[in-house]
Amino acid sequence: MSNDPEQKIALVTGASRGLGAAMAEALGAKGWHVLAVARTTGALEELDDRIRAVGGKATLAPMDVTVPEAMVQLTKAMLDRWGGVDLWVHTAIHAAPLSPAAQLDGKDWAKAMAVNLDATRGLMTLIEPLLRLRDGTAMFFDDPCGGQAYYGNYGATKAGQIALVRSWAAETVRISPRVIVAEPAPMPTAIRARFHPGEDRSKLIPCRDEAARILAEAGY
Repeated sequence: MSNDPEQKIALVTGASRGLGAAMAEALGAKGWHVLAVARTTGALEELDDRIRAVGGKATLAPMDVTVPEAMVQLTKAMLDRWGGVDLWVHTAIHAAPLSPAAQLDGKDWAKAMAVNLDATRGLMTLIEPLLRLRDGTAMFFDDPCGGQAYYGNYGATKAGQIALVRSWAAETVRISPRVIVAEPAPMPTAIRARFHPGEDRSKLIPCRDEAARILAEAGY
């Protein structure tokens, strides 16, 4: 366990790029120890370099959130090392290609269900006790695109994720953990580029700016 009970611990799932990476960098710059989880080792190492460059500290966990055994190992290690977690930022998401709702690919649907719903449910179960140990906060991100043409896979599974999270928030409103659902502005992420090819990205809000705004609104 950490020898410094005052050290704030942030778990960022989906930390390798986009808003997740920006949140990890912002928290590192604020003095938090960031546990960064993503599948891509190289991207995590680049993130670690950026966090260290602003004086922060990070622990890298190149893991897949859809593997239950790996997530059990991760949360046990967090308990043993830090005795809990102060903030969980969940940005891991699977964005399937746009497709007509009646022609959704079965493999894409299964992967979206695994990442966007099943992994979220499993992580909530594992991480809730760690958050309660430190009176912590869980943070999620809405993307209200459900019902738009060709967004059936991503829209349905993302809406399902947020519905699950909002139920959790309602259940814990008077107890720990605090559960927050933020709605980021459009950002120049890889996912958005896939959905909006040819868009003028100069008009989008940088991920770093949105991370700072969201953390400030959450009181961090």
